[in-house]
Amino acid sequence: MFLATVPARGGVLTTGMNTLILGATGGIGAATARAFAAAGHTLTLSGRDETRLAALASELGATGRAADVGFESHVRTLLEGAPELDTLVYAAGAAHPEPLRDADPTHVRGVWNANYFGALWTLKHGLGRLAPGGRVYLLGARPELVTARGFSQYAASKAALARAAEVARLEHRGVGITLVLPPAVETGLWAQVGRVPRGALGPDAVARAIVADRAGEAQAELRIDG
Repeated sequence: MFLATVPARGGVLTTGMNTLILGATGGIGAATARAFAAAGHTLTLSGRDETRLAALASELGATGRAADVGFESHVRTLLEGAPELDTLVYAAGAAHPEPLRDADPTHVRGVWNANYFGALWTLKHGLGRLAPGGRVYLLGARPELVTARGFSQYAASKAALARAAEVARLEHRGVGITLVLPPAVETGLWAQVGRVPRGALGPDAVARAIVADRAGEAQAELRIDG
């Protein structure tokens, strides 16, 4: 079993915790996996790209389990096979920007599956797998940054995620459920949009903020400003 002893940047070290990251093969997911590994967590990683998942799991000495978060059965099986978890990170996401008049059903389903339904199934089947003091991190979006032409489904799905997280906190008061709200982040999602915005953060900055937050008290939102 892999157990890192090198502290993350900033001196955060939380050795011995079990962490599951969904969407681990994406930019923020992979960076977060590396940051938690450096902080001493034992990792289970999940994603759809089995080749990239296997490479990342091998790099970090983690367990890799492929799953498509659009299917509740995949998420349920993933969570049922996981150990008791201290930290659960939902980092899956999709954009597929297009005007409302051109909304493609396949794109719409893909955005909602990645941004909302996958997170819903994760909360449904994952909250009961958390150890006392367990924490959940959901990658959200700032409304003021995504209320833009072409982003109707992305903005709507992230807004739905925020409200679902709010209700989940009411229903599960012993669990810290944190909505992560970064600015623009330089990830592969921008390949669907065009160029990366000037001043976008690297995914490592988001990962470090999540790991640092995990060492402190739970909060409803984690705003990352660079």
